[in-house]
Amino acid sequence: MSKKNGYNWNFSSVGGTVRVKISSGEDIAHLGELDRKLWTVLSCPVTGLEFDPKTLAVIDANGDGKIRVDEVISTAKWITEAISDPDLLLKGESSLPLSAFADNDSGNSLRASARQILKNLKLEKEEIALEDTADNEKIFADTKFNGDGIITPASADHEALKALIETIAKAMGAARDRSGADGVDTGRIEAFYAACADYAAWCEAATPDIFPYGDDTEAALGVCESLKAKVADYFMRCKLIRYDDAAAPALDVSVDKISAISGGDLSVNEEIATYPIARPSAEGILPVLDGINPSWQAAIASLKALVLDKDFPGADGITEAQWNEILSKFAAYTAWKDAKKGSEVEPLGLETVKKVLSEGRKEALLELVAKDKELEAEALAIESVDKFLHLYRDFYRFLNNYVVLSDFYDKDRKAIFQAGRLYIDQRSTDLCVKVAGPSPEISSLSGMYILYCACTSEKLGKSFNIAAVLTDGDVDGIREGKNAVFYDRDGNDYTARVTAIVENPISVRQAFWTPYKKVARMINDKIDKNATEKNEKSMANFTSVADTATDGKAPAAPFDIAKFAGIFAAISMGVGLVGAALAGIAAALKGITIWQFLLIIAVIILIISGPSMFIAWRKLRKRDLGPILNANGWAINSKALVNIAFGATLTSLAKYPKLTAVDAAERKKVRRRRALVWTICILLLAGGCAALYFTDRLACIGLRYHEEVPEEVVTDAPEAAEPEQAETPAPEEAPADAE
Repeated sequence: MSKKNGYNWNFSSVGGTVRVKISSGEDIAHLGELDRKLWTVLSCPVTGLEFDPKTLAVIDANGDGKIRVDEVISTAKWITEAISDPDLLLKGESSLPLSAFADNDSGNSLRASARQILKNLKLEKEEIALEDTADNEKIFADTKFNGDGIITPASADHEALKALIETIAKAMGAARDRSGADGVDTGRIEAFYAACADYAAWCEAATPDIFPYGDDTEAALGVCESLKAKVADYFMRCKLIRYDDAAAPALDVSVDKISAISGGDLSVNEEIATYPIARPSAEGILPVLDGINPSWQAAIASLKALVLDKDFPGADGITEAQWNEILSKFAAYTAWKDAKKGSEVEPLGLETVKKVLSEGRKEALLELVAKDKELEAEALAIESVDKFLHLYRDFYRFLNNYVVLSDFYDKDRKAIFQAGRLYIDQRSTDLCVKVAGPSPEISSLSGMYILYCACTSEKLGKSFNIAAVLTDGDVDGIREGKNAVFYDRDGNDYTARVTAIVENPISVRQAFWTPYKKVARMINDKIDKNATEKNEKSMANFTSVADTATDGKAPAAPFDIAKFAGIFAAISMGVGLVGAALAGIAAALKGITIWQFLLIIAVIILIISGPSMFIAWRKLRKRDLGPILNANGWAINSKALVNIAFGATLTSLAKYPKLTAVDAAERKKVRRRRALVWTICILLLAGGCAALYFTDRLACIGLRYHEEVPEEVVTDAPEAAEPEQAETPAPEEAPADAE
């Protein structure tokens, strides 16, 4: 126990580190007095956690996506002040008796709001539960006013006001009331009446002189706009012909173009519309009866009926000046249209708009909104009950993952950052953390063996990344690109693909075999490399010999007795050296017992594997979860060690049962195999002992054999082979490899 800032705090060892112990409601109430250097976490994200998002949103008061110490302290202060017995927070229940609220302003307000909720739901009981506060629409379903500043048709007593609210909601877009019904607020009411006034004023500005073609003005303008570009193109072609009549064929549609499309269905060919609207001429008159491009005949007919028959009755064509005169008539009408306001209420019609303005019910609607706003504090208090119940159920668990991190070290619970379980390579690991993406540079500081995996589920349409920590088993089969299966905390499965690996020791047992595996891999690589080189060289020699033999230029090489003698002498010398080596070993082992020999072997093994095991042991004791969480947006203020014993609980290896054959013949075969294995082991042990006993004799034989080999044979044999080789001339045509 330690006294910090006037409060007696209890401490305990959690995960190999001394941490403050949150074990009572008083501890929660005094969190503001706890030295921040003693907090395990200083900040954590609200996403990627296995925790109720609504509870996290309540704690994250400023809504920035991070929960910091000050927000936790404020939450702890509010919830402990509003409850009569703060120890109730340790239960983690989802329902609370109304009598448990404290007898103060905060508690009384929550109690009154809780009773209002039960009344609205028509429930007669003396406790409030999360399921009662979960549905706002259900709570406010039968209420006329609920403090959100939105009125619905149910808020009005008069039918005219009810209809007006529906009209405004339809014209300006509805606002969603707490009850779930469509309604309107002050902004929509003000905007509706402003739109009505603007639309009425705009309509009144429409004098008859701005409609050159009466009620057909809008239709006439539409036809002229659709023909404007095409008619301008026609008159420009006519001007170019007047400029140079030799250009007429080039400016008119050619027969070749029509011939090119004549083989298809011309009724649906869009290219025809790109041809001139009529055949251009030096006169510059646009025909309106005959000679019109078939694709534009309907538009010209509409132009004639709406405009030309009124301005130029009986005319069979118009000039450019006449066309420009027609377009100028729409100037005033176009300006009036561009000044249009209040289009939101145009579908109501001018008569309805004028009626709305004349009735003057705007103030009555605003009074209803004000009456609804009077209950804002009460409605917010009702929402506060839901927030309080979420904290009542979840806050203590959150503290165990924030202040203490005790849930992570509890075998019966999981921390809020543990996303699920990964199955890979005959094992499963429970230490899986959702991350934004691979960050091996930071995570390597943890000293853990980490697999970064991309998880996807086509069924759920979800994808995310995890960092999975392996704490047991071998890693020979682990590689980037390997597929696995991940299960989240709800049991949903995802395809997991290894995208990056952070290599660190997994166990002391694995470290024992690491040097031998490295040597074995090195030898294997050397053998493969040498074998490949030899194979390539042999194939090259074989190909060369085969080519020369086919050409008939390389005679068979004669048997070289001198070379054979040299080889035999070299073999003899090698045997002598082996014998000398055995003699040296025999001298070294002379007088050593079998147990001493086994001890020497054990010492040699310890020398080879000891350093690797010692380094692994030191790293395994220092494995820290902090860097992994830091890479995912956490601010970890203390070590989160994963020692050897605890790490073994996070990864589970496949365990196969011993199979017992039911069939008698099969059991007999099993016994025979076991007897054979034991026999081989005994023979190997006996052979080792016999080797020690006969080592001296074997060494003597090797030395004696070495002495009997003449030195001349060993030294002169290679020299003797040189002249013999030189005396055998090689054909000039033969390649070097054949020689």
